[in-house]
Amino acid sequence: MRAFRVVSIAEAASFLVLLLIAMPLKYGADLPAAVQVMGPIHGILFLAYVGLAYVTGEKLGWGLKRTVLALIAAVLPVAPFFVERHWARPSAAARPEAQPAGRA
Repeated sequence: MRAFRVVSIAEAASFLVLLLIAMPLKYGADLPAAVQVMGPIHGILFLAYVGLAYVTGEKLGWGLKRTVLALIAAVLPVAPFFVERHWARPSAAARPEAQPAGRA
């Protein structure tokens, strides 16, 4: 799950860099190299996000609806931040409860 959280943040950040920095450089400053570098990086992170979304969804018991929404989030610029923050954590029921000191 940690890998999904890291990739989710990296994918969202790379998407924002691609949209807000690389694309304006390509079309505004005639520097297509910005997209040529950032595009493949974002593509790899996108594919990793999609693959890890399936794995994480299975481990956390996401239903089909939540898994599909997490996958749709990959094509929205800041949505993976939401998925990482709110959905990529084990539920309270899945976490082992701490035992009070002295009890086994």
